[in-house]
Amino acid sequence: MERPFPPRLIHLRALDPVRNIARDYSIWMSVDLFGDYVVETCWARIGAAGQRQRFSFPDALSARRHVRAIFRKRRGARKRIGVDYRLVAVATG
Repeated sequence: MERPFPPRLIHLRALDPVRNIARDYSIWMSVDLFGDYVVETCWARIGAAGQRQRFSFPDALSARRHVRAIFRKRRGARKRIGVDYRLVAVATG
């Protein structure tokens, strides 16, 4: 049996004023009306509209794997952009 999957928002931010880096990244996890598990990611320069991507999964395990893959990539930000993403907020609903 799968563990419950409460709606959750995770907000990350990468800041380096000296290098003019100001990025926001958020991950929204929820279950839609059809029972599919949805992971939505939004990213942008702070204050900009940015981009959004939504994936739907048949089970919670697949959705969690996708979220872990996102975190692995964000952990590598120092190599790519020169600054780490920091956790700003986690909210459950």
